[in-house]
Amino acid sequence: MGRSPTTLTKLKLGKLKVVRRQLLQRYEHQPFISCLAGLYGCHWKRYQRARAQPGECCCSKLECSSFGVLIVTFGLSLVFLYFWSEAQNDYNDFDWFSFGKFGYWFPWSVVLLVVAAVLFTYVAGLLVLAVCLLTEGQRLYLHWSHKIGILVTLTFSISAITVLTDLWKEEWKTLLLSFQVTAPYLHVGGVSMMTLLSWPIALHFFRMNKRVRQVLILGVYLAVLFSLYLVPLGMYSPCIKEEGTLGQPPALIGHRGAPMFGPENTEMSFKKAIELGGDGLETDVTISYDGVPFLMHDRLLKRTTNIQEVFPNRSSEPAAMFTWSELEELNAGAWFLKRDPFGTAASLSGEDRSTAQNQSIQTLRGFLELASQHRKLVIFDLYRPPRDHPYRDSWINQTLEVIRSNFTIDPSLVLWLPSEQRNMVHDVDPWLQQTSGDKASIEELQENNIVKLNLHYSAMSAEQISKYASVNISTNLYVVSQPWLYSLAWCAGAQSVTTNAIHILKALRRPLFLMTPEEYSLMWILSDVLSAVLIAAVFIFHWWRERGLPCCSGSRQTHENGPYSKFRTELSDVWSISGVSVRGESRTPPAAPHLPTISELHEPPV
Repeated sequence: MGRSPTTLTKLKLGKLKVVRRQLLQRYEHQPFISCLAGLYGCHWKRYQRARAQPGECCCSKLECSSFGVLIVTFGLSLVFLYFWSEAQNDYNDFDWFSFGKFGYWFPWSVVLLVVAAVLFTYVAGLLVLAVCLLTEGQRLYLHWSHKIGILVTLTFSISAITVLTDLWKEEWKTLLLSFQVTAPYLHVGGVSMMTLLSWPIALHFFRMNKRVRQVLILGVYLAVLFSLYLVPLGMYSPCIKEEGTLGQPPALIGHRGAPMFGPENTEMSFKKAIELGGDGLETDVTISYDGVPFLMHDRLLKRTTNIQEVFPNRSSEPAAMFTWSELEELNAGAWFLKRDPFGTAASLSGEDRSTAQNQSIQTLRGFLELASQHRKLVIFDLYRPPRDHPYRDSWINQTLEVIRSNFTIDPSLVLWLPSEQRNMVHDVDPWLQQTSGDKASIEELQENNIVKLNLHYSAMSAEQISKYASVNISTNLYVVSQPWLYSLAWCAGAQSVTTNAIHILKALRRPLFLMTPEEYSLMWILSDVLSAVLIAAVFIFHWWRERGLPCCSGSRQTHENGPYSKFRTELSDVWSISGVSVRGESRTPPAAPHLPTISELHEPPV
């Protein structure tokens, strides 16, 4: 007995649904799009998604707003991540600043960097998913959990930027300096990103049927693109210089010794700096209550000694109010192993750990003798004692006496930094190298017998360094510990830098970034031209595809028979045939001639 027309129709419709599913998997990359839509909007099934039809916007107004907030969040999180990653040179200062505020040690700088990197990666991943969905012509739908995540990231980025700007605004100068090294690579990265974005931009540009939207999307895109193309014209870097004009690398002065391998301002730290090949030593000098100059950076003794164990009732007293005999009772090394400020304590040998554990406070006399023995330059800050201190008015003389009373100390190796009573100091000991911590006119510096400037690295200027060098005034920059910053100081012509990382900077054989003007011009012109060509090709391709035009006069048949047109023809047939109701088929016999258009369908014999 043969099958009824209704049964045949049901079989045919069932097979057509299978064919339709196969076509969707074949032409719409079903697993790929399912993954994208699932991760972005938790739409893992086909019926939950919708393609953006020609002339339609890619998403609703709410989703457009969400996408805009996503872009803004991406930009702000990128700015903060770049800002904080380039601030690594000063992480130690930030952590000790936090120690002073909270009273306990914790590597907040690293935690902040990790959080910023995780949040940026999350937002960047969402943006990539959105762009991929737009590239596939899908309508956007962002899941509510991602919307919360974006708001959290946005709040974190704004808060972090605001707080750090208020407390540490000097770091923005570091950010500007970093562009002198990273700008060429950031330019190439930005141009590459805009080139990749040209695909979804062109796709939706040619699908829009409203002229205003077309002009807006293309205008914004081209404005950003041409701005990136022209950025190199306004870039300056001392590391873009003619071949053969690079000077000698700056000398390395150990900041409080080698604080990564020994407790700062201790004999161990200074010996480590000498072993690592440092050219000089930097320290800080305070006068004890009985007139002994000793090495201590902080006003209090809490951070680098065990004052709370030895003198628990005097831990808040200034270091200068202790006698030398009292200071000798303190341990100045155990804190280094306990807090591990640079994360390097684990690399020390057992002998070094034992030595660090038993360090004591160092006197200025011992420090100068060690430096003279190894013929190392020394530079130190000298702190005036507080009120009611017996040597408050004679602190300069007390320090000079240490230098002049010991014939083993060579005064020509001492860079005298204190600005107070400078003329008197020069008259007493003209061999001291008078050093200024402030920039001034050449005439003023020469009047004060200044032979060296000691400036913060944020004041770096190749032009000024060269101007001072022309009258034999050298420049030292502090504190420079990152290779990119040292490379910049090298290119700028600085004669020396104070650093926490002698071992790292000593290993550099050339600046990290160094190009001739011709090489740099070739680099950015080629990247811009290549980008422009690729973007033009993408727009031409989408214009040709969306209008169904042949590539050339003889290719009409080829295009019409190509996979894109075949997909549209076959999919239209499938949808039109599968849309016929069973009820309608019972009244009107099925039109067999339409079925063979689906090549995958083979009717079994009855």
